[in-house]
Amino acid sequence: MLFNSYEFILFFLPLTFGVYFLCQKIDLPHIARCWLLAASLFFYGWWNIKFLPLIVVSILVNYIVGQALTKTGASGKPKGVLALGVAFNLGLLGYFKYADFFLENLNQISGASWPLLHIILPLGISFFTFTQIAYLVDAYQGKAREYNIINYGLFVTFFPHLLAGPILHHKEMMPQFSDPSRQKLNYEYIAPGLYLFFIGLAKKVFIADFFAIWANQGFDDMALLTFGEAWLTSLAYTFQLYFDFSAYTDMAIGGALLFNIKLPINFFSPYKALNIQDFWRRWHMTLGRFFRDYVYFPWGGSRKGAARTYINLLGAFFLVGLWHGAGWTFVFWGLLHGAALALHRIWKSLDVKLPVFLSWLLTFNFVNIAWVFFRAEGCDEALKVLRGMTGYNGFGWSGEFTAGMDWLVNIMQISGIGESQGNILLLFIYLLIGLLICTVCRNSIQKQEGFRPNGANAIFIVVLGIAGILSLTRITQFLYFNF
Repeated sequence: MLFNSYEFILFFLPLTFGVYFLCQKIDLPHIARCWLLAASLFFYGWWNIKFLPLIVVSILVNYIVGQALTKTGASGKPKGVLALGVAFNLGLLGYFKYADFFLENLNQISGASWPLLHIILPLGISFFTFTQIAYLVDAYQGKAREYNIINYGLFVTFFPHLLAGPILHHKEMMPQFSDPSRQKLNYEYIAPGLYLFFIGLAKKVFIADFFAIWANQGFDDMALLTFGEAWLTSLAYTFQLYFDFSAYTDMAIGGALLFNIKLPINFFSPYKALNIQDFWRRWHMTLGRFFRDYVYFPWGGSRKGAARTYINLLGAFFLVGLWHGAGWTFVFWGLLHGAALALHRIWKSLDVKLPVFLSWLLTFNFVNIAWVFFRAEGCDEALKVLRGMTGYNGFGWSGEFTAGMDWLVNIMQISGIGESQGNILLLFIYLLIGLLICTVCRNSIQKQEGFRPNGANAIFIVVLGIAGILSLTRITQFLYFNF
């Protein structure tokens, strides 16, 4: 079930909200949590009920391992139990996400012809797997404990974060569910929650999905791209991904606030970053936190000399890339970012400062170019776009770039301009608006923190919500659901 769907907005969310707080009102908090767990499992099973047993088994196994880790004293916790738990999670993720990738590469290297398994990737497996690995490590270190299977299941499946994050820690979630002050209707949470939710919906349907039209045209439908077409294609995807992930994050945090639950911030104006380290402090923040705390630091971080630091960065971002997808383009994208972080450390050691605008421009263009590998279906497609960006295919306009998009011109009602030129003009306008929103405006979290319930904001929420719901004619999946 998608956040940007009639089923979720008009039926699932109101029903789940109403029953949850009805149970709280008649002093049945345990039943309320059971209901929320059941609703979250229903939410997950809506996409493909065949995968519902998978997440249930994953929860049960991790709960049992977690129990074994929390019931022994700190000095008596066997690392073998933790290792088995982590191996189970990685094995599950590896089978569903990487089995065919492994077989493809094995066949290419060895010349064998092992048949591919053609496994369907369960939605959210990357997220609920990492959430549970973090829980097991925290349990081993004495930072988390949970003796109630319902509470643990709710921690893993709470529907706002289930399919695309944020990646959660037990200690930042479960105390909120057991806090009596959060077990009753609270308009100080509900109002900003609705505000954030519908801002996210507007980003998805009015901005991200429009950028997707041009990005898909350039990446998927054209054999060659000229200089201008290639740059417009890459920038369209750069902004599509930004607004798509930002939209999901807003809707996840806003949806959780309706239940008086604060999810961790996961996205904070990453295109305002002035260097690549700053970018990763703003983009997919909980994923960065996971790899920092459970991979980079355990490997030694930056404590074992410069050479080891660079190796650790490359190794961690190799895994970051592989986590995003079973493909060499994802791996290369991750290695690009790891190398950029290593170069950033070297540059900092020289103590040379660049002008602010130049720092931003270099960072933004690196991120934009690296996204080409993230989006491309394979190396050939990535090279197609990159060759176009260098001017290899010329500097004119083929006209094919705007084929099939003439209906977009009607939105602007451009008069006196040819249809092809109108589409290009419309894209330029969208890119300019997207750039200003990303780099000049306050982000959604900042707006939500300064939100005040009043008549004007109530009207704004209602108008934005109605406009967003009425625009759900082309329901599209959030991009991070694929990872």
